[in-house]
Amino acid sequence: MNLVEVFNRTRVPVGDEAVARLVARVLEAEGVDNAEAAVEFVGERRIRALNAEHRGKDEVTDVLSFPLEEAGEGPGPAAAGGSAGPPRLLGDVVVCARQALRQARIDSLPPALELAVLLVHGALHLLGHDHETDAGRMALRQAELLELVDWEALVAATPR
Repeated sequence: MNLVEVFNRTRVPVGDEAVARLVARVLEAEGVDNAEAAVEFVGERRIRALNAEHRGKDEVTDVLSFPLEEAGEGPGPAAAGGSAGPPRLLGDVVVCARQALRQARIDSLPPALELAVLLVHGALHLLGHDHETDAGRMALRQAELLELVDWEALVAATPR
């Protein structure tokens, strides 16, 4: 069983349990069991500071992932099965809630769907996927996973 902790540091009404279920479902679909991850929703100042510090880009972004393992370092799906032993610590996904809502508005998408896209994207990065080097495999897998997850309850209501 995977444990996903959710921390909402914004006023955007995010469905914490729905977020945890979605990320846990992505991990399960990727063959990961007995792992822990965290999702944090932050404001624009915080995501901008993190983006500048870790990526050298002094701008607001939508999602950042901070994997605790180097790509290919963790156990593969077969080794990750079962719940014996300590949990695999995957890392953190940080989402700028306001940026996600802004992007949803621009793209005429439901806010919950935009959040789902960012959460799936961030979770895949925790597992070592890299869309900058994989010739589109991560984007394809992301689309497949979005078909498997329930995203409608991610946003409780449209914020004022």
